[in-house]
Amino acid sequence: MIEDIAISVKNITKTYKLYDTHADRVKEAFHPLRKKYHNPFNALTDVSFDVIKGETLGIIGRNGSGKSTILQIICGILQPTSGSVKTNGRLSALLELGAGFNPEFTGRQNVYLNGSILGLTQEEIDARFNDIVTFADIGYFINQPVKSYSSGMVVRLAFAVAISIEPDIFVVDEALSVGDEAFQRKCMARLEHLQERGTTVLFVSHSAGTVLQICSRALLLSNGRTFVVGNPKSVVTIYHKMLYDNKPDWKKLREDFERLESDSEVVEKRALACEGDNKETGSNKN
Repeated sequence: MIEDIAISVKNITKTYKLYDTHADRVKEAFHPLRKKYHNPFNALTDVSFDVIKGETLGIIGRNGSGKSTILQIICGILQPTSGSVKTNGRLSALLELGAGFNPEFTGRQNVYLNGSILGLTQEEIDARFNDIVTFADIGYFINQPVKSYSSGMVVRLAFAVAISIEPDIFVVDEALSVGDEAFQRKCMARLEHLQERGTTVLFVSHSAGTVLQICSRALLLSNGRTFVVGNPKSVVTIYHKMLYDNKPDWKKLREDFERLESDSEVVEKRALACEGDNKETGSNKN
């Protein structure tokens, strides 16, 4: 059902023009015959996937695989070269550290600035302000310029603002890894709260443990393409095999993934069957 889809990504390709020199860029711009002096580079190639409402999808992959690029396209920060993205619901995102913050403004001013960018009225920000400050836990610094903040303080405030709108869709890049352990635990608790209320979460991380902990499905990108998508445990296993192999056998990795997925389906069916037997036994006792 289309109404059950929170995010629909269809055949996304993002191509960048790479120039050897700035002079080549100028020559291409003014060449009378439109001669090309660039080399095309596809950061993403024909990427497609859907995220169901209420689902948490983890996206993993090596550096340069296109993870951050696809998030920026979904959030409307970048435009794809081809393909389309549709989102269904209010979206909030935490991408690059401090993105959208004016370093000359105080934390308080940036809360109101970012809140308005996310679509909140001043009255709505007023009502949420104390909760935002309490969650960020930066104390006196809320009235100091953001340029005086540590990276941990910036991400705490950014996360507090992003979740304050209680979004239908929450997109998170690896910015959370900047915070200390206590803050990461608090963020995970808030993510779990969002999951319980039915928020769709799109989550990029290098932490396989976190993907296994909070994601209901995972997608592995490789060289800008969707390699596999499915059960988080199966996807993470293939990711680790890929990560520690300089010359991975792609065909074998796909076969391994399909076997893992098949095994996980068998285990799930057995678990459901046992659950049904237990319920039936319990009802007979009554």
